[in-house]
Amino acid sequence: MPKNTKCRRISGFPRKFGFAPTDNVDEEALRLTFDEFETIRLLDAEGMTQEQCATKMGVARTTVTAMYDNARKKIAKVLVDGRSLIISGGNVSFDISKGESINTKRKKGDNEMRVAVTYENGEIFQHFGHTEQFKVYDIKDGKIVHEEIVDTNGQGHGALAGFLFGGKVDTLICGGIGGGAQVALSEAGIKLYGGVSGNADEAVKALIEERLDYNPDVKCNHHGEGHNCSNHHGEGHNCSDHHDEDHHCGGHCAH
Repeated sequence: MPKNTKCRRISGFPRKFGFAPTDNVDEEALRLTFDEFETIRLLDAEGMTQEQCATKMGVARTTVTAMYDNARKKIAKVLVDGRSLIISGGNVSFDISKGESINTKRKKGDNEMRVAVTYENGEIFQHFGHTEQFKVYDIKDGKIVHEEIVDTNGQGHGALAGFLFGGKVDTLICGGIGGGAQVALSEAGIKLYGGVSGNADEAVKALIEERLDYNPDVKCNHHGEGHNCSNHHGEGHNCSDHHDEDHHCGGHCAH
């Protein structure tokens, strides 16, 4: 019987969910889990001791040592062998209490749903990780009670999941979105409606009326520049994110 692992607290998701050599994209990429990534961030980037890291993550120091060793070996293989790397999964809980979040003008009320839409000039912006604004809607009893436009402050991809979570967003409507960002949203408990295009206000109205047309299998290759993410009707070209296929978080921690 496999040993039960203790849930590890992480303070945020990586800004990028994958790395690949410029001359070779490895289809069998190595996977660095979110908790392994956190040890690299805390020990190497933040300069913490292993004891401090263990306290921060809510685990034993020996656990930190094991995760850190695994992470370093994987990174070494990426550099030495020219392998690709994806970051996903792990037995983690999401804690962004000190992170930056949506700063709305209004406190979310009881029994309200907060919906965020990637936004540009009234339309649904088609690249989640590059959106500069969200339009945020508070909904109660099937009616929009408040709406406003907020800036993302230059954040992208994984950081946006924490940005939304800290703003108590329940639901996201967007166009294209990569698999890694989908994992981050799932970990943050945010329901995703991807592959949506058109007017933002109309999309939220359709969501309220339970008639929103969306793609549950939406993908977007955000590594490319200047392309258009297609929705599930096949308009434009198909976007796929080969770095994130079938990689799901294995944790079952309470958030």
